[in-house]
Amino acid sequence: MTAKAAEELSKHILARRDYAMIAGMVPAASRVLDLGCGEGELLAWLREYKNVDARGVEIDGAKVRKAISRGVSVYQGDLESGLRDYPDESFDMVILSQTLQEMRYPLGVLQEMLRVGKHAIVSFPNFGHWTVRVAHLLSGRSPKTELFPYDWFDSPNLHFLTVDDFVHLCRREGWTIENRISLQGNREVKLLPNLFSEMAVFSFRR
Repeated sequence: MTAKAAEELSKHILARRDYAMIAGMVPAASRVLDLGCGEGELLAWLREYKNVDARGVEIDGAKVRKAISRGVSVYQGDLESGLRDYPDESFDMVILSQTLQEMRYPLGVLQEMLRVGKHAIVSFPNFGHWTVRVAHLLSGRSPKTELFPYDWFDSPNLHFLTVDDFVHLCRREGWTIENRISLQGNREVKLLPNLFSEMAVFSFRR
């Protein structure tokens, strides 16, 4: 990778706040699988700067080709069935970034992540944010905000989870939360994250 390409890649990673948080959670020289990896920017950055063994799964063929052009090993497949061929604990870290809410069966995806990986990282928009609550209360309709800008009939989101929902799920399943970061813009939220954070990033394990 050229110096200019590496610089551009770093700018992209830092500009996307959940990518920056995820990158900080991934240990150097680890085996990483990124689900819904898009054009492979995060994997390429992790390989370049953290020397990880980077693999990805992406359903969009054009994005797969772009990821491969970055030198990342990516195959085209459906996330909800694409992990079946991987043996248990094939990876140190499995990442799912801003895609959990779009899955038909999110619990099954999370369980598979923890089967093929020793640790999992997810990021998702927080549906419990105060702007979403106010929009729903005042309009009486499906919330449409800067955080969730879609009409109900045109939204890729199938499940609207909150920070507290994910914490409750981890407790129910007996998963250990290793790290959690809640963000409002580029600022980390410590006080009442379920109310004030726009985005959440969790690292967890069985």
